Amino acid sequence: MTEHRDTVAASDKHAPPPADGDAVYDGGIADFDAGRRTDLYRYVTADNASDYLAVMDLFTATLLTDLSAAEVHTSLVADGLDVRVEEVEYLCRRLEEWGNVVRSVRDARVATVSEYLRSRSRYQVSKLGGRVHRDVGAILDASDGAREVARELLGGTATVLARIAKAIDAIRTGNSERVDVETLAADVTTVFLNQRAFSDSATDFYAFVQGRISRYDLAGDEFAAFKTMLLDYVELISADVSRHAPGIAATLERIEGGLDVLLPTLDTLPGLAEAGTERSPGRRREDWVDLTAWYTGRRGRSGPDQLRGAADQALGQLLANAKRMLAAAGTGVSRRADLLKLATWFDTADTVTCQRLYDAAFGAYPARHAIHGPEEENGRAGPTTSWWDDDPVDVPLSLRERGDRTARGRTSRIPDPGLIREQLIAQAHAEDERKRLAAAELCAVGHLNGAHVSPAAQQLLLSLLSDLLARAQSLDCNSSTTDTDLALRLTATPDPDAATVIHSPDGDLTIHGMTLTTRAITQPGTQPGSPSMAATS
Repeated sequence: MTEHRDTVAASDKHAPPPADGDAVYDGGIADFDAGRRTDLYRYVTADNASDYLAVMDLFTATLLTDLSAAEVHTSLVADGLDVRVEEVEYLCRRLEEWGNVVRSVRDARVATVSEYLRSRSRYQVSKLGGRVHRDVGAILDASDGAREVARELLGGTATVLARIAKAIDAIRTGNSERVDVETLAADVTTVFLNQRAFSDSATDFYAFVQGRISRYDLAGDEFAAFKTMLLDYVELISADVSRHAPGIAATLERIEGGLDVLLPTLDTLPGLAEAGTERSPGRRREDWVDLTAWYTGRRGRSGPDQLRGAADQALGQLLANAKRMLAAAGTGVSRRADLLKLATWFDTADTVTCQRLYDAAFGAYPARHAIHGPEEENGRAGPTTSWWDDDPVDVPLSLRERGDRTARGRTSRIPDPGLIREQLIAQAHAEDERKRLAAAELCAVGHLNGAHVSPAAQQLLLSLLSDLLARAQSLDCNSSTTDTDLALRLTATPDPDAATVIHSPDGDLTIHGMTLTTRAITQPGTQPGSPSMAATS
């Protein structure tokens, strides 16, 4: 047997380097940086948080738990967790970097080198790490239901405060031998612990009430049960607060005047003298000043007033929900009954009926224009125009948010038809100009095979070609079509071995089995490519 004292360095060559922004706890010698204490919570939201929680459960199971990574691995495997010892070592080192555990220095008696390697890195929970894990465990174990308010503590607080005030009077009158300082210190600690438990439970209860009562779908048996709980329990809390709060406030003001006697008396008890020590509650003047202010309202609204205000607000919201449900017309805010009926229809319908029902209930129709809206400036959108391609349509605020189609405000001004007429005339002139330029371009080309034309000219050519194919009975001989408006003629010559290829930025157009040519026709008083006064076909 050999004896070895394991002194662990602050870093280990096998440990992964700390991530950017990680705080490293130096084994407990120096205080943990107060600005980095949020790192203590990082193991709760890590990717493998369940493994970290299991490791922290082992370290906080008993006082002064001192374990190596191998011992932690053995315990985890015994609990049914499938994890390797290397992974446990990594988890412990990460917890050390975040400050949740610290390295342990102790005498290790080993018989072999392998036992030394297994026990050389030992860990124990840090002060802040243990406190954080206790809070995390309390949050994970808490239920989603309402938490009872520790209202019974108010009466006990009033009784204990009366004993403290009586002890202060005895010390002032020189009868300090009749005062048990240990009992006095226990009473002081009891007062502050009771106050913390009462305020925390009241805060949790009213937070639950506010979250539940703000639901617009609260109805039926659920609403009735919540109404009974709220009316009975809130009245019970308000009665206890009204009965005990005035007496507690008066006693606290009386004790505050004797703090010069009370605090030195408490300091006579043995305790930690180290600087920076967290003392028990009630050993500082600030603790009593804050407690007195909570009951008297020196710094604003008192705690009892806040509890009564929260109760009034909850009851007012309860009445508002009751009025909403009992109103004949309804406000239209809650659609719970409608949604339940719709869900019943879905449950009893077949697949085809479900699809039709879904389309009808939620308006899931194809995104197409059915009609032209009166506010659309672009009148060219038709039934085949997709919503993705068309301009957006403004929906009135009252219809978008409240579903109300009632017209409000002044009547809109009637649009001036003269302006619309001028706009349409300008658009017609622009379109005629585009066609005229396209016709002039085709007249200049002549033989179309291998020609490069603009997109507008190609569209005009396709229009003439479709008209030619529709008019011609057969393509065994030359066929032609004429646009008298543009003074343009398209001629098609059959040739089974030929093909006409026309190039355009929109793509190449190939016409097999014929050659195409264009030429201008002249009419009295017209120029090629210009619109004529009369059209003939």
